Amino acid sequence: HHILSWTICCRFLKETSANQTIDFEDGITNNTRRYLRGKHKKYTGPCMATNPIDRCWRCKKNWAKNRKRLAKCVLGFGHRTHGGSKGKYYVVTDNSDHDVLNPKPGTLRHAVIQKRPLWIIFAHTMHIKLSQELIVQSHKTIDGRGADVHIAYGAGFTLQFVQNVIIHNIHIHRIVPSSGGLIRDSEDHFGYRTAGDGDGISIFGSSNIWLDHISMSECHDGLIDAIQGSTAITISNCHFTHHDAVMLLGASDNYSKDQFMQVTLAFNHFGKELLQRMPRCRWGFFHVVNNDYTHWKMYAIGGSVHPTIISQGNRFIAPHDPNAKEVTYRLYASESEWKNWIWRSEGDVLLNGAIFRTSGPLSPPHLKFNRKEIIKSKPGAYVRRLTRFAGTLNCKKRIKC
Repeated sequence: HHILSWTICCRFLKETSANQTIDFEDGITNNTRRYLRGKHKKYTGPCMATNPIDRCWRCKKNWAKNRKRLAKCVLGFGHRTHGGSKGKYYVVTDNSDHDVLNPKPGTLRHAVIQKRPLWIIFAHTMHIKLSQELIVQSHKTIDGRGADVHIAYGAGFTLQFVQNVIIHNIHIHRIVPSSGGLIRDSEDHFGYRTAGDGDGISIFGSSNIWLDHISMSECHDGLIDAIQGSTAITISNCHFTHHDAVMLLGASDNYSKDQFMQVTLAFNHFGKELLQRMPRCRWGFFHVVNNDYTHWKMYAIGGSVHPTIISQGNRFIAPHDPNAKEVTYRLYASESEWKNWIWRSEGDVLLNGAIFRTSGPLSPPHLKFNRKEIIKSKPGAYVRRLTRFAGTLNCKKRIKC
């Protein structure tokens, strides 16, 4: 790989001038917020691919015949993820989930427990209510394009001690706790699982994960949790709404192995009725690039135990609450401690009184990344366009998606 030295501070020394801070004397009304967001009506114009991940595969009529091209498009820390691209297609034809010990062929559960690489697609639109957590094996792509796929009103996804998984273009909402019990997790193994928390997607001790164009809301616990040594993750083009604790990256202040965690958040929209944790980070390195934060009620980005957070080209629209204007929130640390944490802001647009409190040494060490690991940011003024198609896409065969 071509390696470049990325000095995370040199360009941040002028962060005050690089950021754009705009205050509205009368605040932002809902109509103004929608205008800033650019979400007026459902888009009906010609196909547009507005960010580098989407430009890699979108707006091509033959996408359905060349689905695996998607696996070449991931950028950021999850860039090595190729999912099930080396395997055959598996078509989900049955939305039932009645038998978690001996899943029925044609169901999503039967597909994900196979030990061989698979590219999983859906025969038609379906709503799937999972009776227990869906335990996904390594080397899988779950590709919802061409169908309207909802995982709802039941359990969520579990990626535990696996690698190389892509989840793309599905809805995940209203996930509830599951009772646990005997569940098959592969073709040749089942075991007893404790009760599930009600996370939308739980990533545990896993690596090379890409979550893209997912619409998520109203899960009982977190929308996405990545913990216990998980790393090499990209979360991109997703739309998050109606939730309290959105995203947890690192679950314990005592689990120091999470210092190796590396996560990219790119081109996501953090939307209506969100409270906090977008994300909430521990230990690792987090690149938050060109996301749109249009709503939060407590804070947007939080952390503890000295995570490194690099925020580039995001748009932060603060809530009306004068006590919730700050984007950032440090937990369980005095200022004398967190002043040394590297939290940087470059090219962010701060609206309605939003405040990004930076910290860390003026001359931090050089960090070496290859060009695929660090997505080159656009200024925050471009975020409306870059995130315009966040969430699930309405892809139809023989029509540009």
